[in-house]
Amino acid sequence: MLREDDKDAAVLHLIYDMWDSMIENVKKVIFTHEGEDLITGKSEFFEAIHHILVSRWNKSNTALHCLAHSLVPKYYCEGWLRGGNNGIMRISPHEDEEVSINRNKCFKRLFLNPTDLQKVFTEFGAFSTGSGYFNQAHVIDGRITESAVSWWENHRTSTPMLQALAFKLLEQPASSSCIERNWSTYSLIQTVKRNRLETSTTEDLVFVHNNLRVLSRKDDEYVKGPSKLWDVCGDNFDPDGNIGEFAQLSLDEPEFEAMIQDGEEEDI
Repeated sequence: MLREDDKDAAVLHLIYDMWDSMIENVKKVIFTHEGEDLITGKSEFFEAIHHILVSRWNKSNTALHCLAHSLVPKYYCEGWLRGGNNGIMRISPHEDEEVSINRNKCFKRLFLNPTDLQKVFTEFGAFSTGSGYFNQAHVIDGRITESAVSWWENHRTSTPMLQALAFKLLEQPASSSCIERNWSTYSLIQTVKRNRLETSTTEDLVFVHNNLRVLSRKDDEYVKGPSKLWDVCGDNFDPDGNIGEFAQLSLDEPEFEAMIQDGEEEDI
């Protein structure tokens, strides 16, 4: 779950549902193994695991996760609410107490003008309940067949404020990992032995290193073999897909770095 969060792709709006689904899947596996009924059964082992998972989620959960979760059209479809292929029953975001409380907090912080606040509440009410324009058949069908961004682009006429907010949130990554990886690359290049590099030179080396990493994803070895997905997955995240194995490899090239260090030591 943490690995799926750690992407350069836009997954902020998927995090809340992914955590819920993960916990429910863990429960299903444990109860099936222990021969307990999913509804009436009890498991001390699952209660311990559930406490750990919920504690971890509470450390990272924010009101913005709930707001982004509320703006995904498919989360209001009957097919998704009934569990689909996973069989996990869900409730829509506007009926979830925790999601609703945090969503309202976000609305109040983002729209300080009382008139704008009232308007965005009205727009969300029409969107979440499928009333007015959103009650048309092609609009309802599009919620499950179209991507969230595409759906909002096609059906934004009656809710301009909510649509603008959706565009901002549905394109957001869930973490700053892409920036932190860049900092890590910077620390690999400018070391104690190479602390006299000019800023422009260091920036060029970081740029080249990162782009070589991106280009390497086009090689066949990146999608198959013992070192596939070597850089902790690619940026193209498919929430319905499978994650391959992860090789414990460094982002650095040891032989190349040794050559650079040796050369610079001679210059010094």
